[in-house]
Amino acid sequence: MRVCVVGSGGREHALAHALARTAEVVVTPGNPGMADPIETTDTPVEDIPADLVVIGPEAPLVDGLADRLRADGRVVFGPGSDGALLEGSKAFMKEVLADAGVPTARFAAFDAHQVDSALAFLETMPGPWVVKTDGLAAGKGVLVADTLKGAQADVKAKLSGTAFGEAGRNIVIEEALEGEECSLLVLCDGTRAVPLLPAQDFKRVRDGDRGANTGGMGSYAPMPQVRASLVDECMDRAVEPLLAALRARGIDYRGVLYAGLMLGTDGPKVIEYNVRFGDPEAQAVLPLLSCDAAELFMAVATGHLDEVRPPTFLPRSSVCVVMASQGYPERPRTGDTIDGLDSAGKLMAPVEDVTVFHAGTSRVGNGPFRTAGGRVLDVTAVAPTLEQARARAYEAVGTIDFDGMLVRSDIASLAVARAKVREKERAG
Repeated sequence: MRVCVVGSGGREHALAHALARTAEVVVTPGNPGMADPIETTDTPVEDIPADLVVIGPEAPLVDGLADRLRADGRVVFGPGSDGALLEGSKAFMKEVLADAGVPTARFAAFDAHQVDSALAFLETMPGPWVVKTDGLAAGKGVLVADTLKGAQADVKAKLSGTAFGEAGRNIVIEEALEGEECSLLVLCDGTRAVPLLPAQDFKRVRDGDRGANTGGMGSYAPMPQVRASLVDECMDRAVEPLLAALRARGIDYRGVLYAGLMLGTDGPKVIEYNVRFGDPEAQAVLPLLSCDAAELFMAVATGHLDEVRPPTFLPRSSVCVVMASQGYPERPRTGDTIDGLDSAGKLMAPVEDVTVFHAGTSRVGNGPFRTAGGRVLDVTAVAPTLEQARARAYEAVGTIDFDGMLVRSDIASLAVARAKVREKERAG
């Protein structure tokens, strides 16, 4: 099978890496860290012969790329623009959630002409306050404000267009949910839905979940505290009703559905849906996949998930640590030389079962790799235990260096600590 992956980031590198185990893979446009056997090209996806097209980022999905390719007879993994509106408009997503009866936070939507109404709504809610851009903002359009004054300032900045341009001139304000976050990636073939391993990502830029919201500073999978019975509950309460509501609207959703969930004392509630693999959750989940990813994705795209075996996973854990540029996420610096990578973009000093996914790198000829984005590298380790995976990931991170490098030191640390407590309780 020949598979074309659309995109250029760490998520697309992880997708290509998983697919290349059994298929011939070409990525457009790709990045310089994607090495043999993965092929990269600047050729538009419309002109690339492939049995299957996998669309990585959200923007082309919202823009209708999947629709155009399907109209041309191509087999595509990724929803059409109607389904992609779940991520393209948070107000639309909330509307569908309400129709489907899916538990979520109390909310209201406002446009640029309703600044006073938005500010008045803030005053009816207890803090913290959550203010989201309605449109796409590369994972950075959410503010969780601890003060009413901070929430009011963010509302004014977004609705004026100052903060996020047109993407922010419509907003959703909602109450903050309490509990533990979980990212559940679900494969959907238009009729059936199958969950992958539950993962957790870390959005804040600094240790202890402090600082600005980012696209994600790291992740781990699976979440040991999320057992199979809880995954089933998430599917029953948060995924199946949504997919039924989409079908009722005539939306044939084929691809992956990212359910961002808050696991609280009163059960799972939806924070958001995304219409593509999470980034960096994909970099933690996909390396654990032990079945044929190409066969599985083809079954999703053709509506035949019932004809392949359910996804299987290695009985191991993974931890992904993101290495970001100085100034990320507001004003990332680019052009810094990256030390510690060989000519193929891999670790110069290899660490067992560690893969480096390139998220934002550049290279001229055979020269050194340089930083070329906010998130630069995603270092993923796989090991028998979460503690070992975490240690391997940070060992590998320690062999890489570039000026201004920004790395969180606490990815999966709390989950590891909890696991140790559970082990002691079982032993005692």
